[in-house]
Amino acid sequence: MANIRDVAHLAGVSVSSVSNVLNGRSNQMRPETRLRIEQAMRELNYQPNRVAQQLKTGHARMIGLLVPSIVNPSFSALAREVDLAAKEHRYRVLLGNTYRQEDEERTFIEDMFAHGVRGIIVAASDIRKTHFAQAAEMGMMIVNYDNRMAGSFTADARLFDSVSMDNVEAGRLAAQHLIERGCRNIVFATEASLTMSRSHKIEGFLTVVRNHRLPAQQRLIEGKASGEYGDTEMAELGFTLAAQVLALSPRPDGVVAINDALGIGLLAGLREAGVAVPGEISVVGIDNIPLSGLVWPALTSVMPPLAEMAQVMVERLLQRVGDPTLVPEEFIFPPTLVSRQSVITITP
Repeated sequence: MANIRDVAHLAGVSVSSVSNVLNGRSNQMRPETRLRIEQAMRELNYQPNRVAQQLKTGHARMIGLLVPSIVNPSFSALAREVDLAAKEHRYRVLLGNTYRQEDEERTFIEDMFAHGVRGIIVAASDIRKTHFAQAAEMGMMIVNYDNRMAGSFTADARLFDSVSMDNVEAGRLAAQHLIERGCRNIVFATEASLTMSRSHKIEGFLTVVRNHRLPAQQRLIEGKASGEYGDTEMAELGFTLAAQVLALSPRPDGVVAINDALGIGLLAGLREAGVAVPGEISVVGIDNIPLSGLVWPALTSVMPPLAEMAQVMVERLLQRVGDPTLVPEEFIFPPTLVSRQSVITITP
């Protein structure tokens, strides 16, 4: 069985160069050298001893990803991009579904420590909870995704990196698009349990409503899911919210959905009621999940730069695992609007 010295000999490099490739430290290496080492590993069918690596470094070449529910397409898309970004650094991703339950979150963190994992991405959970702070103090590097830290946290007091789309801008973009296409009675449809990111999207939406001096009453259409926060049943909730939208007087001519899954459910509910989209009501979602371009009418959506965000999250974890003295930072990414057939087009 080949060992690391055999790889170094075949590639014509030092053992430390091979070790750098194995440990994701090839950024200072010439690309042709890295490719030669990788070719030598393939030719020799070299399999590094992961247990030995973990014993030597004190941590595994894995990162954790904690999501409320992988059933939610937004988190499925996130998991895919994080996995792709991690593989570029020869890391694997351990996934945890927590359903926003504190016991599940604590158990996941304990499991990560037990497996030698020293970096996790926490998606859409309340990062202010004590167990996250305790984990950070014990040496776990954490990136907080899609749940911006409160303004009261100064840079010096941050324990975690924070990566988020500008959710205020996302809500503003969605509402502004409806107004620009001729809608004058727009509403926002959401699950009733508000998170910080949901609140920010609503804030952006209401900013547009106020700027255009539209009546502020009955702008928020809420439904309560059977499970807390509705992470596993957004499409079903959107279907039922269609009846609430249609019961309003005057009837709305445009709807912004909190996410695409709810928006797709809303499209189905409106179709079931015999209402034409976009002929009678236009719909905009937020997240731009892959399914949004395949339903009919294809759903206009506000898109986060998810691949870029995943790259930043993975790189920050690995940087801070390698250098725990790095100060946590906040990264805010601008969204863009993807126009499709679910919004009416006004012709001159």
